[in-house]
Amino acid sequence: MPKNKTHSGAKKRFRVTGSGKLMREQAGARHLLEHKSSRKTRRLASDQLVAPADVKAVRTMLGK
Repeated sequence: MPKNKTHSGAKKRFRVTGSGKLMREQAGARHLLEHKSSRKTRRLASDQLVAPADVKAVRTMLGK
């Protein structure tokens, strides 16, 4: 049986922590930052956990 391929888009967007949790970047931090407050851009800079409803699908795409 052939190996399963990792989803190319998913490997760029998600990472697995040492304890096995899935992390993602926040949306809205790429452009148009001029008018966003410093407080908002700092908040958007931090990584977030993937929602529990999406964990199974993301793991499948990452081949984990």
